[in-house]
Amino acid sequence: MNKKSFYLILLLIVTVCNSFQVQAQTERFIKIIVSPDHDDWIYKTGETAKFEVTVFKNNVPLKNVKIYYETGLERMTPSKKDSLVLTNGRTVIDGGTLQQPGFLRCIVTTSFEAVTYRGLATAGFEPYSIQPYAQMPADFLKFWESGKNELAKTPMDVKMILMEERCTENTNVYQVNLRGYGKNSRLYGILCVPKKEGKYPALLRVPGAGIRPYAGETGIAEKGIITFEIGIHGIPVTLDAQVYTSLNEGALSGYPNFNVDDKDRFYYKRVYLNCVRANDFLTSLPQYDGSNLGVVGGSQGGALSIVTAALDSRVKCLYAVFPALSDLTATLNGRVGGWPNYFDKWSVDYNNKPEKIATLGYYDVVNFARQIKVPGIYSWGFNDEVCAPSSTFATYNVIKAAKSLIIVPETGHWTYPEQNEKLNNWIVQQLKKEK
Repeated sequence: MNKKSFYLILLLIVTVCNSFQVQAQTERFIKIIVSPDHDDWIYKTGETAKFEVTVFKNNVPLKNVKIYYETGLERMTPSKKDSLVLTNGRTVIDGGTLQQPGFLRCIVTTSFEAVTYRGLATAGFEPYSIQPYAQMPADFLKFWESGKNELAKTPMDVKMILMEERCTENTNVYQVNLRGYGKNSRLYGILCVPKKEGKYPALLRVPGAGIRPYAGETGIAEKGIITFEIGIHGIPVTLDAQVYTSLNEGALSGYPNFNVDDKDRFYYKRVYLNCVRANDFLTSLPQYDGSNLGVVGGSQGGALSIVTAALDSRVKCLYAVFPALSDLTATLNGRVGGWPNYFDKWSVDYNNKPEKIATLGYYDVVNFARQIKVPGIYSWGFNDEVCAPSSTFATYNVIKAAKSLIIVPETGHWTYPEQNEKLNNWIVQQLKKEK
């Protein structure tokens, strides 16, 4: 068996195993279904939200089960906590109301045979009227223009290695590293280029939070688009998995907090500017068509998509899924901010300092969203407990460029395959349509 065949078989095994793992994680013996009484989960301020709760066993309502529930603003101290016994497996909970735009969440738990089960639903009160608390520093644009000018003085020093075992019939796959922002900094990623001679659009894929390897975006490359999937930590993206685990639990643990008290040394300054550097590389490729460049990502990657589109006028379209780093200081004003939740109850005493608050203003995705000038498509759900929907709506609502939003209310920090297909189809159409 040759190396390429071995790799393809290994990839198939990993994919199958992952699919079973996802199914095992989402399917539970006891299911708690919480449903708002509005089909779209959206309410007017002052209107009462009611939540129907059903506990299922073997897809049949479980009788005489005791539940515990709480209602209140997402990720904030509950306004109501109580318990009751469901004689027929069902009940309706009065969740209350909100007088200002925001989200009201109902969380239900129960124990069965010493195992705890959980369900939730989140009612949105006039979410398209949510406004951010994020303030834009007076020198915001100047700060980032200075950073880009400094980056432009650094030669790319590109190094590319063909990864024959990952190439397909139609696509060449390369491991790439190049000079990034900062002294001796390197940017690593996986480049996929259509083999057929010609000029092609380009797409940058930016990563979610964490430290991991990357395989490259071959699926979209097969449709005639150059793709570049990058890491953000200045380390190769093809190392043994244990290396990333060690870094995640060791040297890079808590990286979103590194140097947050200094806007010039904050961890995300290099990250944001290296997204621009990734585009420098993509647009320098001889196969690039010279005009069609997009950026996509989810969570931290959703944030980086918006940031990149705002910083780099070469970007012509984007999609962002539940963007993190949004409206970060909202928590200080009584409404939850976005991941990484700098001011939640576990970290507020540590981070609620003037110099840290000032730094975050330069990195809050809301302030980049205000600069967006190109069309974008966005998507998230109301049950997201990582990137709160109030924070993502606060970002979305300030975007003045052409935009559309795919809301799937019951989703949390995950997406359905149908969502991903819509997003990918949209970005491909944008990149390949006649200008």
